[in-house]
Amino acid sequence: MNFKNKTVLITGASRGIGKAIGLRLAAEGANIVVASKSIEENPKLGGTIFTAAAEMEAAGGKGLAVQCDIRFEDQVQHVVDEAVAAFGGIDILINNASAINLSPTEKLEPKRFDLMYDINVRGTFMVSQACIPHLKKSGNAHILNLSPPLNMDMKWFESHLAYTISKYDMTMIALGLSAELKKYKIAANTLWPRTTIATAAVQNLLGGDALIKMSRKPEIMAEAAFHILKRSAETCTGNSFIDEQVLQEEGITNLEQYAITPQGELFNDLFI
Repeated sequence: MNFKNKTVLITGASRGIGKAIGLRLAAEGANIVVASKSIEENPKLGGTIFTAAAEMEAAGGKGLAVQCDIRFEDQVQHVVDEAVAAFGGIDILINNASAINLSPTEKLEPKRFDLMYDINVRGTFMVSQACIPHLKKSGNAHILNLSPPLNMDMKWFESHLAYTISKYDMTMIALGLSAELKKYKIAANTLWPRTTIATAAVQNLLGGDALIKMSRKPEIMAEAAFHILKRSAETCTGNSFIDEQVLQEEGITNLEQYAITPQGELFNDLFI
Protein backbone atom coordinates (compact mmCIF):
# COMPACT_ATOMS: atom_id res chain seq x y z
CA MET A 1 0.00 0.00 0.00
CA ASN A 2 1.20 3.48 -0.89
CA PHE A 3 0.23 5.92 1.86
CA LYS A 4 0.71 9.02 -0.28
CA ASN A 5 -2.45 11.16 0.06
CA LYS A 6 -4.24 8.43 2.03
CA THR A 7 -6.31 9.81 4.90
CA VAL A 8 -5.80 8.37 8.37
CA LEU A 9 -8.11 9.29 11.26
CA ILE A 10 -6.44 8.65 14.63
CA THR A 11 -8.22 9.07 17.94
CA GLY A 12 -6.04 10.19 20.83
CA ALA A 13 -3.36 11.33 18.38
CA SER A 14 -2.06 14.38 20.22
CA ARG A 15 0.57 12.33 22.07
CA GLY A 16 1.98 8.88 22.73
CA ILE A 17 1.31 5.91 20.49
CA GLY A 18 -1.38 7.66 18.46
CA LYS A 19 0.93 10.53 17.57
CA ALA A 20 3.81 8.15 16.79
CA ILE A 21 1.66 6.21 14.34
CA GLY A 22 0.56 9.47 12.74
CA LEU A 23 4.14 10.66 12.32
CA ARG A 24 5.21 7.33 10.79
CA LEU A 25 2.43 7.47 8.21
CA ALA A 26 2.88 11.21 7.61
CA ALA A 27 6.46 10.45 6.67
CA GLU A 28 4.98 8.32 3.88
CA GLY A 29 2.88 11.27 2.67
CA ALA A 30 -0.39 10.47 4.43
CA ASN A 31 -3.03 12.95 5.58
CA ILE A 32 -3.37 12.63 9.36
CA VAL A 33 -6.55 13.66 11.17
CA VAL A 34 -5.60 14.35 14.78
CA ALA A 35 -8.82 13.65 16.67
CA SER A 36 -8.26 14.37 20.35
CA LYS A 37 -9.56 16.49 23.22
CA SER A 38 -6.42 18.47 24.04
CA ILE A 39 -6.46 22.05 22.82
CA GLU A 40 -4.39 23.45 25.70
CA GLU A 41 -1.03 22.14 26.90
CA ASN A 42 -1.07 20.04 30.07
CA PRO A 43 2.47 19.82 31.54
CA LYS A 44 1.81 16.27 32.80
CA LEU A 45 0.65 15.06 29.40
CA GLY A 46 2.27 17.24 26.75
CA GLY A 47 1.02 18.09 23.29
CA THR A 48 -2.20 19.40 21.79
CA ILE A 49 -4.08 18.63 18.61
CA PHE A 50 -2.46 21.71 17.05
CA THR A 51 1.14 20.86 17.94
CA ALA A 52 0.59 17.26 16.79
CA ALA A 53 -0.90 18.37 13.46
CA ALA A 54 2.07 20.69 12.93
CA GLU A 55 4.42 17.76 13.55
CA MET A 56 2.53 15.72 10.93
CA GLU A 57 3.15 18.49 8.43
CA ALA A 58 6.83 18.68 9.35
CA ALA A 59 7.14 14.91 8.94
CA GLY A 60 6.04 15.15 5.32
CA GLY A 61 2.30 14.64 5.39
CA LYS A 62 -0.71 16.84 5.99
CA GLY A 63 -2.20 17.42 9.41
CA LEU A 64 -5.75 18.31 10.39
CA ALA A 65 -6.46 19.12 14.04
CA VAL A 66 -10.05 18.48 15.13
CA GLN A 67 -11.07 18.56 18.77
CA CYS A 68 -13.08 15.45 19.52
CA ASP A 69 -14.26 13.69 22.65
CA ILE A 70 -15.34 10.28 21.33
CA ARG A 71 -17.86 9.89 24.15
CA PHE A 72 -20.18 12.19 22.22
CA GLU A 73 -21.54 11.08 18.86
CA ASP A 74 -22.03 14.63 17.59
CA GLN A 75 -18.31 15.27 18.04
CA VAL A 76 -17.51 11.95 16.38
CA GLN A 77 -19.61 12.84 13.37
CA HIS A 78 -18.02 16.28 13.29
CA VAL A 79 -14.48 14.94 13.07
CA VAL A 80 -15.49 12.49 10.33
CA ASP A 81 -17.21 15.27 8.38
CA GLU A 82 -14.17 17.53 8.76
CA ALA A 83 -11.85 14.78 7.55
CA VAL A 84 -13.96 14.11 4.48
CA ALA A 85 -14.34 17.82 3.72
CA ALA A 86 -10.59 18.40 3.96
CA PHE A 87 -9.28 15.28 2.24
CA GLY A 88 -12.18 13.73 0.32
CA GLY A 89 -12.53 10.51 2.31
CA ILE A 90 -11.12 8.22 4.99
CA ASP A 91 -8.86 5.27 4.21
CA ILE A 92 -7.64 4.18 7.64
CA LEU A 93 -9.07 4.41 11.16
CA ILE A 94 -6.85 4.00 14.21
CA ASN A 95 -8.90 3.52 17.38
CA ASN A 96 -6.21 4.54 19.84
CA ALA A 97 -8.05 6.69 22.42
CA SER A 98 -8.45 4.79 25.66
CA ALA A 99 -8.93 5.27 29.41
CA ILE A 100 -7.27 3.16 32.09
CA ASN A 101 -8.11 2.51 35.73
CA LEU A 102 -6.70 -0.60 37.42
CA SER A 103 -8.86 -0.42 40.55
CA PRO A 104 -10.43 -3.65 41.84
CA THR A 105 -14.18 -3.97 41.59
CA GLU A 106 -15.06 -2.78 45.12
CA LYS A 107 -12.96 0.36 44.79
CA LEU A 108 -13.95 1.45 41.28
CA GLU A 109 -16.23 4.48 41.32
CA PRO A 110 -19.17 4.39 38.90
CA LYS A 111 -17.93 7.51 37.10
CA ARG A 112 -14.55 5.85 36.50
CA PHE A 113 -16.27 2.73 35.19
CA ASP A 114 -18.43 4.85 32.89
CA LEU A 115 -15.42 6.79 31.60
CA MET A 116 -13.64 3.61 30.54
CA TYR A 117 -16.70 2.19 28.86
CA ASP A 118 -17.71 5.42 27.19
CA ILE A 119 -14.24 5.78 25.65
CA ASN A 120 -12.88 2.27 25.21
CA VAL A 121 -16.06 0.50 24.17
CA ARG A 122 -18.79 2.91 23.12
CA GLY A 123 -16.36 5.44 21.65
CA THR A 124 -14.47 2.82 19.64
CA PHE A 125 -17.75 1.40 18.33
CA MET A 126 -19.20 4.80 17.39
CA VAL A 127 -16.08 6.09 15.66
CA SER A 128 -15.89 2.86 13.66
CA GLN A 129 -19.56 3.12 12.76
CA ALA A 130 -19.17 6.71 11.55
CA CYS A 131 -16.14 5.87 9.40
CA ILE A 132 -17.50 2.73 7.71
CA PRO A 133 -19.41 4.52 4.90
CA HIS A 134 -16.19 6.26 3.88
CA LEU A 135 -13.94 3.24 4.37
CA LYS A 136 -16.17 1.37 1.90
CA LYS A 137 -15.01 3.78 -0.79
CA SER A 138 -11.30 3.23 -0.15
CA GLY A 139 -9.12 0.91 -2.16
CA ASN A 140 -7.40 -0.71 0.84
CA ALA A 141 -9.30 0.30 3.97
CA HIS A 142 -8.12 -0.64 7.45
CA ILE A 143 -9.43 -0.35 10.99
CA LEU A 144 -6.78 -0.89 13.65
CA ASN A 145 -7.71 -0.99 17.34
CA LEU A 146 -5.02 -0.58 19.98
CA SER A 147 -6.16 -3.45 22.16
CA PRO A 148 -4.83 -6.80 23.36
CA PRO A 149 -5.32 -10.40 22.30
CA LEU A 150 -8.08 -12.16 24.21
CA ASN A 151 -6.14 -13.84 26.99
CA MET A 152 -8.49 -15.74 29.29
CA ASP A 153 -5.91 -16.30 32.02
CA MET A 154 -7.77 -15.34 35.22
CA LYS A 155 -4.85 -13.21 36.44
CA TRP A 156 -6.00 -10.53 33.99
CA PHE A 157 -9.47 -10.50 35.53
CA GLU A 158 -8.81 -10.83 39.26
CA SER A 159 -7.09 -7.48 39.83
CA HIS A 160 -8.69 -5.00 37.41
CA LEU A 161 -11.83 -6.60 36.01
CA ALA A 162 -13.44 -3.46 34.58
CA TYR A 163 -10.37 -2.33 32.65
CA THR A 164 -9.70 -5.82 31.33
CA ILE A 165 -13.14 -6.37 29.90
CA SER A 166 -13.22 -2.86 28.43
CA LYS A 167 -10.01 -3.53 26.49
CA TYR A 168 -11.20 -7.00 25.48
CA ASP A 169 -14.40 -5.36 24.21
CA MET A 170 -12.25 -3.19 21.93
CA THR A 171 -10.69 -6.35 20.55
CA MET A 172 -14.06 -8.03 20.08
CA ILE A 173 -15.26 -4.97 18.17
CA ALA A 174 -12.35 -5.37 15.76
CA LEU A 175 -12.83 -9.10 15.38
CA GLY A 176 -16.55 -8.65 14.83
CA LEU A 177 -16.00 -5.92 12.26
CA SER A 178 -13.48 -8.11 10.44
CA ALA A 179 -16.28 -10.59 9.78
CA GLU A 180 -19.01 -8.02 9.15
CA LEU A 181 -16.95 -5.89 6.76
CA LYS A 182 -15.06 -8.63 4.94
CA LYS A 183 -17.45 -8.45 2.00
CA TYR A 184 -16.47 -4.79 1.58
CA LYS A 185 -12.75 -5.65 1.74
CA ILE A 186 -12.29 -3.54 4.87
CA ALA A 187 -9.72 -5.00 7.26
CA ALA A 188 -10.12 -4.86 11.04
CA ASN A 189 -7.27 -5.91 13.32
CA THR A 190 -5.80 -5.14 16.72
CA LEU A 191 -2.27 -4.26 17.81
CA TRP A 192 -0.73 -4.51 21.28
CA PRO A 193 2.82 -4.16 22.64
CA ARG A 194 4.75 -7.00 24.23
CA THR A 195 6.41 -4.59 26.65
CA THR A 196 5.15 -1.43 28.27
CA ILE A 197 5.39 1.69 26.12
CA ALA A 198 6.70 4.98 27.47
CA THR A 199 3.51 7.05 27.50
CA ALA A 200 1.92 9.60 29.81
CA ALA A 201 -0.32 6.88 31.26
CA VAL A 202 2.67 4.77 32.25
CA GLN A 203 4.44 7.82 33.69
CA ASN A 204 1.50 9.30 35.59
CA LEU A 205 -0.77 6.38 36.45
CA LEU A 206 1.14 3.12 36.46
CA GLY A 207 4.81 3.05 37.37
CA GLY A 208 6.46 6.46 37.10
CA ASP A 209 10.10 6.81 36.14
CA ALA A 210 10.98 3.26 37.19
CA LEU A 211 8.56 1.70 34.72
CA ILE A 212 9.41 4.21 32.00
CA LYS A 213 13.02 3.02 32.18
CA MET A 214 11.79 -0.56 31.56
CA SER A 215 9.65 0.47 28.59
CA ARG A 216 10.03 0.93 24.86
CA LYS A 217 9.40 4.03 22.79
CA PRO A 218 6.02 4.48 21.05
CA GLU A 219 7.84 4.30 17.72
CA ILE A 220 7.94 0.49 17.91
CA MET A 221 4.13 0.45 17.80
CA ALA A 222 4.18 2.96 14.95
CA GLU A 223 6.51 0.77 12.89
CA ALA A 224 4.38 -2.31 13.55
CA ALA A 225 1.23 -0.40 12.58
CA PHE A 226 2.88 0.77 9.37
CA HIS A 227 3.61 -2.80 8.32
CA ILE A 228 0.09 -4.00 9.18
CA LEU A 229 -1.62 -1.17 7.32
CA LYS A 230 0.37 -1.64 4.12
CA ARG A 231 -0.89 -5.23 3.83
CA SER A 232 -3.87 -6.22 1.71
CA ALA A 233 -7.12 -5.41 3.52
CA GLU A 234 -8.76 -8.31 1.70
CA THR A 235 -6.53 -10.92 3.31
CA CYS A 236 -5.04 -9.30 6.42
CA THR A 237 -8.03 -9.08 8.73
CA GLY A 238 -9.32 -10.56 11.98
CA ASN A 239 -5.88 -10.68 13.64
CA SER A 240 -4.66 -9.71 17.10
CA PHE A 241 -1.09 -8.61 16.45
CA ILE A 242 1.79 -8.14 18.90
CA ASP A 243 4.31 -5.47 17.86
CA GLU A 244 7.40 -7.71 18.11
CA GLN A 245 5.80 -10.46 16.05
CA VAL A 246 4.84 -8.07 13.26
CA LEU A 247 8.37 -6.72 13.02
CA GLN A 248 9.87 -10.21 13.08
CA GLU A 249 7.64 -11.15 10.15
CA GLU A 250 9.14 -8.18 8.31
CA GLY A 251 12.69 -9.30 9.09
CA ILE A 252 13.22 -6.66 11.78
CA THR A 253 14.78 -8.44 14.75
CA ASN A 254 17.08 -5.85 16.31
CA LEU A 255 14.73 -3.82 18.48
CA GLU A 256 17.34 -2.15 20.67
CA GLN A 257 16.68 1.25 19.09
CA TYR A 258 13.23 1.27 20.68
CA ALA A 259 14.36 0.69 24.27
CA ILE A 260 14.26 3.64 26.65
CA THR A 261 17.20 2.05 28.46
CA PRO A 262 19.49 0.35 25.93
CA GLN A 263 20.14 -3.28 26.93
CA GLY A 264 18.03 -2.72 30.01
CA GLU A 265 15.38 -4.99 31.47
CA LEU A 266 11.96 -4.74 29.79
CA PHE A 267 8.62 -5.06 31.55
CA ASN A 268 5.91 -7.13 29.89
CA ASP A 269 2.70 -5.24 29.21
CA LEU A 270 -0.68 -6.32 30.53
CA PHE A 271 -2.42 -9.32 28.91
CA ILE A 272 0.84 -10.82 27.58
